[in-house]
Amino acid sequence: MALMIQNGRALLPEGLVQADIAVADGTIAALGGAPEGRALHLDASDLLVLPGLVDCHGDAFERHVMPRPKVSFDIDLALRDTDRALLASGITTAFHGVTWSWEPGLRSAANARALLSAIERLRPELGADTRFHLRHETFNLEAEAEIVDWLAQGRVGVLAFNDHTEGTLKTRHRPDKVGKMVERSGLTADAFAELVERVYARKSEVPASLVRLATAARAAGVPMLSHDDMTPEMRRSFRAMGVAVAEFPIDEITAREAAAHGEPIVFGAPNVVRGGSHTGCPSAEEMVRGGLCTVLASDYYYPALLLAPFILARNGAATFADAWKLVSQAPAEALGLHDRGVIALGRRADLVLVEEAAQPRVIATIVGGKLVHLADQRVLG
Repeated sequence: MALMIQNGRALLPEGLVQADIAVADGTIAALGGAPEGRALHLDASDLLVLPGLVDCHGDAFERHVMPRPKVSFDIDLALRDTDRALLASGITTAFHGVTWSWEPGLRSAANARALLSAIERLRPELGADTRFHLRHETFNLEAEAEIVDWLAQGRVGVLAFNDHTEGTLKTRHRPDKVGKMVERSGLTADAFAELVERVYARKSEVPASLVRLATAARAAGVPMLSHDDMTPEMRRSFRAMGVAVAEFPIDEITAREAAAHGEPIVFGAPNVVRGGSHTGCPSAEEMVRGGLCTVLASDYYYPALLLAPFILARNGAATFADAWKLVSQAPAEALGLHDRGVIALGRRADLVLVEEAAQPRVIATIVGGKLVHLADQRVLG
């Protein structure tokens, strides 16, 4: 059924304006006019009508799968529950950041395969457009051939290169640093430390594996991200392989290297909401102010993606329109999704109706022209 959204303040390319929006066949059919035939009318009086949030990296679903160490739930149940959390946060496109590591347990090969299969199987019934973001641990050499197959088959939405092995090696005997990893692996601390040593012993094989995987991703047209770039040299190395997006660079100089080449730069929305990084990395708000953050991701907390643009606008770090672009148009363009992220004729109708407040509330979420979340029936008239 077509939709007619009336009386709201819509964020159009020219800014926030009073505008009625007609939706038909999953796209924006008219601005100011009405769709042909029957339509469900939504009264957006006193609400903002915004492009749906595009989350390029969210891994909070892991807490739905394993809410406590060694306590797991059915993956289908977890993904359905995650979907409800996404829609209530206004996230209309979600890239689930699935880490495939050399670790057993939550981030194991078996779990990565199960999550990919479940996402593909459940996708038609999920409200959000849910996609697979493969966070490849670069020392996980055994996974390379299978990942190449997944890329060729079009099963991967985004490929990110992660290296948590170096840091784990340095802190493997410090329970305060590796305790969480040990718990989710199901191993004893000693067995985990031994595993880290065995994995790290193959360090010399990693660079060639990265080149092969990046080549396969380019051939498949899959966008790539480098996670936690530690130096400008590391960013340049990934750029040479065609990895165009810098995700969570760990210092300003590395972010500047990406910015100098016009590359998308991702920071976490929780960083904005909490007023800084919990790991000592750059302040996302300061990066926005300096033009060194072009995309925000939910990272580990879905509600932060909705709240962050409002905080940035209140603090004068960006106009509201520019701040919202960080969570809608910019991530969509960075990942090649040029059909969404803005409210314009012919674009995909991914929209959120938001009540503006100290903590904004999503009243309704529309994905592909379908009303998939409704928190207040007043909009039904």
